[in-house]
Amino acid sequence: MHHLDRPQGRIAYDLFGAGNGGRLVVCVPGMFDHRASFRFVAERLADAGHRVAVMDLRGHGDSDTTFEAYTNRAAATDAIALAEGLDGRDVVMVGNSFGGAAVTIAALERPDLVAGVVLISPFLRTAPTGPAMKLLQRLLVARPWAPWTVAAFYASLHKGRVPEGHREQKARIVAMLRPADRFRAVRATIFGPNEEVLTAPGLRAKALVMVGEQDPDWADPRAEAEWAASVIDGAVEMVPESGHYAQSQRPDVVAAGVLRLIAEVGADA
Repeated sequence: MHHLDRPQGRIAYDLFGAGNGGRLVVCVPGMFDHRASFRFVAERLADAGHRVAVMDLRGHGDSDTTFEAYTNRAAATDAIALAEGLDGRDVVMVGNSFGGAAVTIAALERPDLVAGVVLISPFLRTAPTGPAMKLLQRLLVARPWAPWTVAAFYASLHKGRVPEGHREQKARIVAMLRPADRFRAVRATIFGPNEEVLTAPGLRAKALVMVGEQDPDWADPRAEAEWAASVIDGAVEMVPESGHYAQSQRPDVVAAGVLRLIAEVGADA
């Protein structure tokens, strides 16, 4: 594990293939997730000769809880800083869920740095929620049961194939939510003023949207994937046997998609 120093704290990240000479890939997970969800994809990309940095969000995993902002834009600035700190050029960024919006914002802000984005089940827009759903969301993250209810909800989003090490990953989520300061940071991420990305004028990065065929976050996962792809002018790939976390449920499919995008970026270099 490594740490990236930021103005108000540190971001934890793992680096795979540190000595490789290929593309730098920066992976950003979703809210209430741990960077370990990208470990299988990162290993495959490193085996293919690339460097892969997998970060924790602010207040998540082993990142600090001392930040003032926990938004998707804040995560975008961290991803940019991480890419710069690792001397990345024509970087490919991969984001899941909340992280999908973060890497899109990063690509819009730094077209000179980010050459490609892969969005896995991205939340580029906020799903409409009524009063009952809002109440349910707040009950889900209320103390003292939040570590277990959030972990159970996290598990329910894994429709399809059960990932290797799924029990250990759920244990990471529970452990992450137990300390009061970390719980507050995760809660701030969930209910923060996160930005929607409804248009992407000037986006230069090559783009791919990958959504699990069984993703329970949307009544029609393919329709959401196609909408997201229309925003970023990207291709769509539906991931079989997968829910919301294709990077851990089908790392073989996701890694292959990222490698194809890397090849496209290289062809245009």
